[in-house]
Amino acid sequence: MYIKSENEIKLILEGGKILGQVLSKLSAMLKPGVTGKQVDDEAERLILEAGGLPAIKNFHSGKNSPPFPATVCFSINNELVHGIPTVNKVIKTGDIVSLDIGMQYPANCGLGKKGNGFFTDTAVTVAVGKVPKETQKLLSITKKALEIGIKKALVGKTIADIGQTIQKFVEPKGYGVVRDLVGHGVGHDVHEDPRVPNYFDPALKQWRIEPGVVIAIEPMVTIGKHHIKVGPDGWTIVTADNSLCGHFEHTIVVTNKGPVVATRRKNE
Repeated sequence: MYIKSENEIKLILEGGKILGQVLSKLSAMLKPGVTGKQVDDEAERLILEAGGLPAIKNFHSGKNSPPFPATVCFSINNELVHGIPTVNKVIKTGDIVSLDIGMQYPANCGLGKKGNGFFTDTAVTVAVGKVPKETQKLLSITKKALEIGIKKALVGKTIADIGQTIQKFVEPKGYGVVRDLVGHGVGHDVHEDPRVPNYFDPALKQWRIEPGVVIAIEPMVTIGKHHIKVGPDGWTIVTADNSLCGHFEHTIVVTNKGPVVATRRKNE
């Protein structure tokens, strides 16, 4: 599963392009007064219209965990990931909103897991209206950390090199790098091996990067400490010290010519 075939990569790139377009449209919706439910409804509509299936709706994080009830993870301010997009979750001026979304594409193609195509995964954190310079810097650093990590996804490098590079960039600037949540392989399933942390894990030196590797790189960075906890709903992950946090993610296909960002948005 680690190495994808040429035909699988073709569909991953096709689906990734569509998912990037979906995320761009959802990001443009993030304005004061908009609810998480409105964003989620549009996310599902766009994915189904494009011929895909929501990847995280009804997803179980563990054997006894409740299913995730939505198409998009909608997280605000100190919520890092897995926020549930409800009608009562309303965007305000000055919020930072993280959208994390996955898609299985194409639907009902007879390939992939259960005959429903291949998975891609992407995320962005958006400032709504005017935010303090410190907040702007957090988002800029997190986004740049993703681009730096992508540049290390090269044939001959290891998965450990990606995390080491991100950690060395982020931590000297005084930010926290989340340890308990990491990037991952993707393609045949939502989450596959290997883990792709944003810090150096020497055990991952054994994961040599080869052509055909498909991974999701997703730096999660906090203004405070890196510790996190699970909210009362059993899904939403928040920073333990309630500090602001940023999250950016792309699905990457490794080729002999370098990394290809499957989910790259036109406005990036």
